[in-house]
Amino acid sequence: MFEIGNSLREARLRQGLDFVEIEQQTKIRGKYLKALEDEQFELLPAPTYVKGFLRNYADALGLDGQLYVDEYNSRFVTGEEDVPLRPRDYQRRPPTSSGQRFATRAVLIALGGIAAVVGVVLVAWKFGNGNEPKLVAPPPATPQKHKRVAPAPRAVKLILTAVDGPSWLEIHAGSETGKLLHRGTLEQGSQLPLTDSRYRYPRLWIAAGRPWNLAAVVNGRVRFIPAKVGKSGYLIVTPNRIRKAPPRS
Repeated sequence: MFEIGNSLREARLRQGLDFVEIEQQTKIRGKYLKALEDEQFELLPAPTYVKGFLRNYADALGLDGQLYVDEYNSRFVTGEEDVPLRPRDYQRRPPTSSGQRFATRAVLIALGGIAAVVGVVLVAWKFGNGNEPKLVAPPPATPQKHKRVAPAPRAVKLILTAVDGPSWLEIHAGSETGKLLHRGTLEQGSQLPLTDSRYRYPRLWIAAGRPWNLAAVVNGRVRFIPAKVGKSGYLIVTPNRIRKAPPRS
């Protein structure tokens, strides 16, 4: 078992993202993103929305969205789908009738009498059979709790190829202020693979000159460079997509 909210918050902060940027990417309102991080699932309309939002939010951060849905199901879902999450009101139970109270009291009295008889028999057996070995019940086994570890973010495996001409590149881990991974011109016909252990980051920030000259493969899938990035474009690469980044500050 891991903390869903804290894991999402740590992944977001580690990548330097705010709710506004993630809201634009996932189309999930910021107040719902904050509710997921605070594990205030009752603020969302129904469990179906919680699962969909969890999956999309986790995927946007480079995490395994299905793992978060499974964790939510194991901890919060009781088998009633599409029912708004609300605190249970135990005061709404119908009052117990006098007949039911009488029957319950009678059963309790009968059980108490049986327990007393069994106790007398056990005491008589214990002290009346001094030569018999005493039976000692073994201590109950302590159940082992298996703690689930929060999943590590998926890493971006990026291969850039200059197909239609050269392209100048500056690549950072996470954001434009992150660790510099590469700076230089990628000549036509050349490839830049960012796939080994030195480049295992869940998010890359790229400044690209003539980005239309580039072809990109992200985690084994061909991804298109957004056409609206312009002559000198700024890109964000995650395990699932390539999108335009905000202008450089």
